[in-house]
Amino acid sequence: MVLPLEMGWRHLLFENWPVDPDVMDAHLPERLEPDTYDGSAWLSVVPFTNVAVRPKGMPEGAGIRLPELNVRTYVTRDGVPSVYFFSLDAQGVASVVGARVFHRLPYYYARISLDSDGAGGVRFRSRRLHPGSRPARYEATYRPTGDAFDAPDDPHAEFLVERYRFYTEAQDGSIRYTDVDHDPWTLYPAEADVTTNTLLQSHGFATPDADPVYHYSPGLDVVTSRSKRL
Repeated sequence: MVLPLEMGWRHLLFENWPVDPDVMDAHLPERLEPDTYDGSAWLSVVPFTNVAVRPKGMPEGAGIRLPELNVRTYVTRDGVPSVYFFSLDAQGVASVVGARVFHRLPYYYARISLDSDGAGGVRFRSRRLHPGSRPARYEATYRPTGDAFDAPDDPHAEFLVERYRFYTEAQDGSIRYTDVDHDPWTLYPAEADVTTNTLLQSHGFATPDADPVYHYSPGLDVVTSRSKRL
C-alpha cells in the first residue's frame, strides 16, 4: 500500500464452509498453503462495511465509508496463520480504481447496499459490475443470536477470525501481503438467510455440500501496514 491505513470494520457476517484441502490448494498460489481445522480447509464469504477509511494519522472525519464483500480462505506461510483474498467487491468506482492501481489489491466494483432489516438484523445486497469480470451477486439478511464471546476463547472461532496478515495476488502475478493490527474479535453466534450467492462459482468453486458456520461481529477498528511484495 502507498500508506498505512486506519478504518473501522462494522456489521460483519463470517460465513464459512469446510472444503477439501486439495481442492483449496488447487486455487492458491504455489507459495501459500491451505490452513486447516479438523482436517478441512475453509472457504469464507464476509459482507460488512468499512467506515472512516483514511491514511494513518488523519482524523476520522476525513475518512470515507465503503461497503465491501470478501471471498477468502485461510492460509499459512512460514508458520504464520493468515488470510488469502480471492476478491474484494466494493462500492465506489474511485475507491476500487485506487485500490487496484496504488495498493494492487483484487478489488471489483459492485453496487452494494447495507442497512437494517427493521428487526435488529442487517440486510446486505451486492451485484458485481466490474468491466470484464465474471458476474457475481450476493443477497442476505443476517443477525446476531445468543451471547457475545471473545473469539480467542473458542478454538474454531479463533482459527476463523484471529488472523493478522493477509495475502493477495497482484495483477502482475506477484504475491503481496499486508499486516493488520486490531483488538481480539468479539463475536456472536449468528443466523443468516442467504437468498443469492454466486460468488463462489465466480471463482471456480462448486457449491459446498456442508452447511456454513456463521458468526457475527459488530466490528472493531483496524490499522493496516503498507503492502509488501513476498
